[in-house]
Amino acid sequence: MTQTSSVQVGDIDLEFLRTWIGKEVISDDVLSSRHARLMAATLSLQQESLVDGAALPPLWHWLYFLEGLPASELGRDGHPARGGFLPPVPLANRMWAGGSLEFHTPVALGSNVRKRSYVSSIEHKRGRSGDLVFVTVRHELLDGDKVAITEDHDIVYKQPTPPGATSSTAPVMPAPSHSESFEANSTMLFRYSALTFNGHRIHYDQDYCREVEGYANLVVHGPLQATVLAGLAARLGQRPLKRFRYRGMRPNLLGTPLLVNAAPDGDALILWTALPDGSVSMQAEAAF
Repeated sequence: MTQTSSVQVGDIDLEFLRTWIGKEVISDDVLSSRHARLMAATLSLQQESLVDGAALPPLWHWLYFLEGLPASELGRDGHPARGGFLPPVPLANRMWAGGSLEFHTPVALGSNVRKRSYVSSIEHKRGRSGDLVFVTVRHELLDGDKVAITEDHDIVYKQPTPPGATSSTAPVMPAPSHSESFEANSTMLFRYSALTFNGHRIHYDQDYCREVEGYANLVVHGPLQATVLAGLAARLGQRPLKRFRYRGMRPNLLGTPLLVNAAPDGDALILWTALPDGSVSMQAEAAF
């Protein structure tokens, strides 16, 4: 790299940022059944079946391959400092925007597995709120010499959302065939952050939420919502998922209940979480 990361806010040097494309990391882990049972406790699910040899529930691979950096290597937001594996995008807010997964073969709890990750694309757009930079990371979960899961993880970088701003997109969802309530409390946010070693301060530091990133309260993790939707899809479909795609539309804040919905779409399911005003917080599609 011939340039430094001294790019100023509002000055997106896309050519420089794209020098991160192809950057790769490989990590190994054991899919501990104990961690899975702790996740079940966090979501108030049954734990007895989560033993070595049982199938890993969909999206629970996010409990593993965790990067444990010292505090001196974290940024102000609690994430790893920019410019390591991910590019140094000069925009204040970094959010897990969505992703898509393919489940090629089941993977068992207790297995020794490997994850290969690389930056696959970096794009710059202009939205109503200003500059947006989208970084996509491709993850491959390998069980021996077989790729068990392929995942494209979309990260968006943006400036703080002004108070009172509304989403520019309002998806129209079908009539649900199944609905159930879900509300994360502060204990669930704490436990999920701990289980995924997620240091992002929007999930536990109210002053930081309000004063720096512009949220009125703690933010419910996007991956937590996605996990709830994937679990509902597997339960309703009564068979393993083959594909799952999700996208965050509006943040869900602590103290705001959600309605978790599903509707059939041929052999697939459309799923979404709805805020009390009916707007969509996260939408997803599941195929079997």
